[in-house]
Amino acid sequence: MEMVKFDQRDDTIINQLMDIWENSVRATHLFLKEEDILRITEYVPQELTQIPVLIAAKKDGRIVGFMGIDQDSLEMLFILDKERGQGIGKKLLEYAILNEHVDRLSVNEQNPQARGFYEYMGFAVEKRSEQDDHGNPFPLLHMRYKREED
Repeated sequence: MEMVKFDQRDDTIINQLMDIWENSVRATHLFLKEEDILRITEYVPQELTQIPVLIAAKKDGRIVGFMGIDQDSLEMLFILDKERGQGIGKKLLEYAILNEHVDRLSVNEQNPQARGFYEYMGFAVEKRSEQDDHGNPFPLLHMRYKREED
C-alpha cells in the first residue's frame, strides 16, 4: 500500500475522492437519510480542496481510501466499503499520528463502528456536541489520542 499526499487537487482527484466518500458514507452512516447525503454532498468537494493535508491510500495503483487533516486534527477518513476491514484505515491513521502529529478527531455518535475503531487505535472521548460542524443534528464525539506517556 502506498500513501500519496495531494498538493494539487484537480477535478479528477476530487471526483475520485467524492466517489469513495459517497460509497463509504452509504455503507457506514446508516443514520443519514437520502436528503441528508445529497445536502452534505454539496459542500464536501469544497472541503476536499480546502483541507490543508489530504492523503490517499493506494492499492494496486488505485485509491481505496483517504483522509484529511487540519493541524493536529483528523477531519475525515473514508475507505471504500469493499476494502473495509483490511487494515487500510489503520495504516492511514497510524500514518497521520506518526507523520502529521494527529492527536484529535471527531466522530459521529451514530457511527459506533467508527467510534470502536478509533478507541481501538488509542483515542478516547473527551466531550460531546449535539450538532456536527455544519449545524446538522448529528451529535459528535470529540476524541483525543492517549499517548503512552499521557
